[in-house]
Amino acid sequence: MEITIGAFLRSRRDRITPDQVGLPGGATRRRVPGLRREEVALLAGVSPDYYVRLEQGRTAHVSDQVLCAVARALSLSEVETEHLRNLVRPSSPPRTANATDEPLARLLDAMADAPAMLVDTRLDILAANAAAEAVFEVSNMVQPANSARQLFLAADAQERYGNWSVAAEEMVAHLQLMTGRWPDDARLTSLIGELAIHSTEFRRLWARGDVREKRIGAVRLNHRVAGPLEFEYHVLTVPARSDRSLLAYLPRPGTTTGDALQMLLSWVAETRQAPSATR
Repeated sequence: MEITIGAFLRSRRDRITPDQVGLPGGATRRRVPGLRREEVALLAGVSPDYYVRLEQGRTAHVSDQVLCAVARALSLSEVETEHLRNLVRPSSPPRTANATDEPLARLLDAMADAPAMLVDTRLDILAANAAAEAVFEVSNMVQPANSARQLFLAADAQERYGNWSVAAEEMVAHLQLMTGRWPDDARLTSLIGELAIHSTEFRRLWARGDVREKRIGAVRLNHRVAGPLEFEYHVLTVPARSDRSLLAYLPRPGTTTGDALQMLLSWVAETRQAPSATR
């Protein structure tokens, strides 16, 4: 599913009414739910023809000043403004995995008490520590292991995630942002197409055009062994690899998740040792 400058700008102006920005709504029936193109142009201080060319993707000579003016006119957030710039000035695709991931994988293993994963911009799971394997069962995920693929395509995903709808909105908004940053990434484009083909809910959320930086949030799980689990997740960008992030899950304070996690890890360790103990 291709994301275009026009589609993104239309989705942003559709959510704003003339009254919200001090423009008269007019007595005649409006053909669009939000702002017209000429109204955005007026608010941004550019000609209607100039703004139309922007929505058409004719952006060869668009200045940062104009982009900032359009962002203000549409009340874009900081992340949405970044997304607009990314659509106007695409970057090269991220690099593929290589040996530099090995130290990061060792760091994950050292985080023994917290589920943690190494993910790339596509949300591919490149490595996971023992705690993440126990909680998320990465090896049993829809393969190749990818957080978005698991959330939208796994048959039991909505049962496993207590806040599935929230997680789905965050996931799609993150992928929208990544598509703007890396528009020529063939693997990311392929993932978006796969999810769009197989998930009606993904298509609905994608059409909204929302973008969001995935940095911190909460997740509720219904684990088949440990029962209800509640985590706060933190996404840490790897300074040496802008296309890599460490995703760590911490038990939410005031819940029984910490104790349940320790019991789960002990159960997993005992299960792995059981075959050798019976020989």
